[in-house]
Amino acid sequence: MATSKPNYDVIIIGAGPAGYVAAIRCAQLGLKTACIDNWSNLKGNSSPGGTFVNAGCISSMALLESSKIFNLLNNEISAHGIKIENLTIDIAQMINRKDSIINSLSQHVTHLFELNNIDCIHAHGKLLAVGQVEAMDINTGKSTVYSAEHIILAAGSHPSKLPCAPIDNESIIDSTLALSLLETPKKLAIIGAGIIGLELAGIWSRLGSDVILLEAQDVFLTSADQQISEQAYQIFTQQGLDIRLGARVISTKKEVKGITVEYQDNNGTHTIRLDKLIVATGREPNSENLAAAATELLLDDNGFVHVDENCCTSLPGIYAIGDLTSLGPMLAHKGLEEGIFVAENIAEQGKPINYNIIPSVIYSSPEIAWVGQTEQALQAVGEPYKVGTFPFSASARALAAGKTDGMVKIITHAETDAILGVHIIGEQAAELIAESVLAMEFSASAEDLARTIHAHPSISEAIHEAALALDNRALHLPPTLLE
Repeated sequence: MATSKPNYDVIIIGAGPAGYVAAIRCAQLGLKTACIDNWSNLKGNSSPGGTFVNAGCISSMALLESSKIFNLLNNEISAHGIKIENLTIDIAQMINRKDSIINSLSQHVTHLFELNNIDCIHAHGKLLAVGQVEAMDINTGKSTVYSAEHIILAAGSHPSKLPCAPIDNESIIDSTLALSLLETPKKLAIIGAGIIGLELAGIWSRLGSDVILLEAQDVFLTSADQQISEQAYQIFTQQGLDIRLGARVISTKKEVKGITVEYQDNNGTHTIRLDKLIVATGREPNSENLAAAATELLLDDNGFVHVDENCCTSLPGIYAIGDLTSLGPMLAHKGLEEGIFVAENIAEQGKPINYNIIPSVIYSSPEIAWVGQTEQALQAVGEPYKVGTFPFSASARALAAGKTDGMVKIITHAETDAILGVHIIGEQAAELIAESVLAMEFSASAEDLARTIHAHPSISEAIHEAALALDNRALHLPPTLLE
């Protein structure tokens, strides 16, 4: 009996950073490729890019820039000898600008699909069996079954929910809706002081909200280096954020106007009244209804798709990448690299990903970025290490820009000088961390950084100075700070 030829070499479910990059790389490698994605814009049309483009990081970054400009003009510009009177803010226009950026980026992905001859199918994708995917049309509900030799699952993630704070899209909202508010809430609380919560807090605080961060953990930013997180706590508190640690929300009650939140900490039970409550307690994989039960696709207890070191699932020819797996952090650039990796593996050209040097970034103001090991992690395993730091308050370029908050911290092995971790809080931290990632990728030592000539004055030379500080050779620090 003759067998039918597959429709495609590769089908990808999901067009976020992991999915659309996987599709592009597959096409570049000569594979006939389709990408099934269910995201619709406000007009009901296909809008590839996933949460990252449509409702996450890009939205956050666009509003961050707007809020920073407003804060500069409202609170900081007078130091430059510039005076502005009758300054006003139009939140709706700010949101429109953000939406136009989203639309532009999504259209760019669509254009890249067209240029690479990738079929973009606007539908709900579901794995039916090895080699088979069902696509349910968004508008008609009609199902079509496609076949492919290889299938890549890249369906992304969604905001986590809390039973004590059910989302009603009015008083209690998730992190997605929090990036589309048309008015500045007078009093706002955010459950969760992690990456998402901090970014949202910074945006709305600068736009005029009285912001409270309710963090259940007793330690601030546990994923970051402790010295950096302590400095971040101090900086953000001075900026006006009310960060309450060990605060566990136990109930919420909707009022005629606003909402009442009850939480517990070490001092007892407290009640606060708010205009809005944002739930920002993390994200969960979109693995529900991703595969038919008959496939027996293996998931872990948290709903992540089980994969091996090559992003292969428990089923032959089926891969999972990005936020769907617990392999590495839930970061866009991690998923992007996995998309490239899997596409090249399918074409038998794959090179392994080094998950140990994936940078993390918090797009706050100032930004926080890090790569590699934290000091507390090295202490826990007894690894011998050295630390070199350089504050931006000693940087001529940072001083001229009026951005002196923060520092660069480099951790090296005490015996080999290998770079074990780099941690930055300060202006342009997201850009600065790239040099350190590159250095670690090529197994550079701190001495290599110290011998690399950096422009002076520049923000980046803080990396150079921190490397020098490892051996008490920093050039722009008083001797007392080098001891």
